[in-house]
Amino acid sequence: MEATLNTESVDLKSFYPTDLYEYSSDLTEGEIAVLKELRESLEKNARPTLIEYTEKAEFPFHAWEELTKVRFMDDPRLFEGRDNDLKPSELYNVFRYFELAKMDPSFATLYTVHGGLFYATLLYGGTEEQIQRWAPKVKSFENLTCFGLTEPLHGSDIAGGLSTSARKEGDTWILNGEKRWIGGAKNADEIAIFARDEADGKVKAFVVPGNAEGLTVENIKNKISLRMVPNGHITLKDVKVTEDRRLQNVNSFKDVAGILRTTRADISHLATGLAAGAFEAALRYVKQREQFGKNLGSFQLVQEKLSIMQANVTACLAYSVRLAQMQEKGNYVEVNSSMAKMHNALRMRETVALAREVVGGNGITLDTDVARFFVDAEAIYSYEGTHEINALIVGRHLTGQGAFV
Repeated sequence: MEATLNTESVDLKSFYPTDLYEYSSDLTEGEIAVLKELRESLEKNARPTLIEYTEKAEFPFHAWEELTKVRFMDDPRLFEGRDNDLKPSELYNVFRYFELAKMDPSFATLYTVHGGLFYATLLYGGTEEQIQRWAPKVKSFENLTCFGLTEPLHGSDIAGGLSTSARKEGDTWILNGEKRWIGGAKNADEIAIFARDEADGKVKAFVVPGNAEGLTVENIKNKISLRMVPNGHITLKDVKVTEDRRLQNVNSFKDVAGILRTTRADISHLATGLAAGAFEAALRYVKQREQFGKNLGSFQLVQEKLSIMQANVTACLAYSVRLAQMQEKGNYVEVNSSMAKMHNALRMRETVALAREVVGGNGITLDTDVARFFVDAEAIYSYEGTHEINALIVGRHLTGQGAFV
């Protein structure tokens, strides 16, 4: 049989809501309508680009521009019955990530650095004036944004190791240092940069224009995971920003941790969608492939692997939905988002491995979709807190003793 398969939707009689019906009583009609439009746009605009642009290691920004026309951040239907128009419901956010990642983790990742990390930094750290200045252009995708925290020598230990510096001279801040693995940096109009104030040693946040003098970005090459995402290495050399571009409510790493509590939940949802995408791709394949004169889906060991994949996606979605329900009520306790990210990323990793297994040799080609999810899962497994870091956060909560080095 040809390796390239059709990508028509599989009729899944499953526990997770492929058509969002399971949660229709909790999602509003407006939210469901936007999610369906998002899915349709992904099928029309994103899917045709996936193989070509993954192979080229380039991001299909033309498809992204079409996708943003759905207005899945600021459509008025998302805010019906809500007190403000800054954030839609947390449950809607689960399925927004679910749909994006189920189609492609690179699209979901580019969204999370913009609509997740940068936007959360703005809402958490900005004054009312700063939020009103930048939020409309973020929500409408008029500006593309990203989040600069990780550094070349500091990832998991960034809390104590952040070395990018900020020095204030009059009303101007001068930034020096490097950031690495910053998704979308080369194309960003605005970048949230975290730097340590030379005066008090505290971490501060700045909104730096992407074209600021002294700021350079080089895309990281030779990646095997998230090949389409333009991950940047940022160098800041005497970059000057005015005080009104310092986010006034970020004054320590404790404030940064508050941002990450929110965005870590987003990645648990992204992991759920990625696992679902791998599972659906594998299921499509086994229902069409024949081996030993029989349909591949009729073999016991194949069905056992499919069952585990289905159970994993169901469990991940349960974590995501429950976490969303808690956060909707204002409960952003760190241990909850860390446990969800830890669990969902672990089950995601198992799911993509099983999907690769049942597709066999064709599972290492982009033609079956499975390979893309398989390699991209490795990046999601590591970013927004590695498995080990999140496990230590949960362990500290359980024992009352921090085991960090």
